[in-house]
Parts: sequence; structure tokens; C-alpha cells
Amino acid sequence: MTTHFIEAEIDLQQTHLTLKEAVEEALQEQGAPLRWAITKVNKEKQTAQVEAIVTTANSQ
Repeated sequence: MTTHFIEAEIDLQQTHLTLKEAVEEALQEQGAPLRWAITKVNKEKQTAQVEAIVTTANSQ
């Protein structure tokens, strides 16, 4: 198992999910999220910046 630090931007207008669900869905594309935090919100663009630690299986 490997951990990675990632950043993601969530478009708050383009999702029908709750904010928590939208963040977790975006992070699942990168791995299994261990923890995440919203670090910035842009009110004009309606986006949220997320920083996260995710785990992935080792490729061997």
C-alpha cells in the first residue's frame, strides 16, 4: 500500500451530490481517501480546492 498527497478542484455547480459525496467521488479516482480537507473556496467560480491523502495498492 502506498500513500499519496493529492489536490483536487470540485466544481460546486456541476454536481447533484452533497459536497461530501462530490469530494469523496473525486478522490476515489485517485485512490482510497484516508483524510481530506477543503482548503479554499472560490465564490465567484463556485469551486472548492481539496487536499487529501489517499492510498493505492502497490503495483508489482
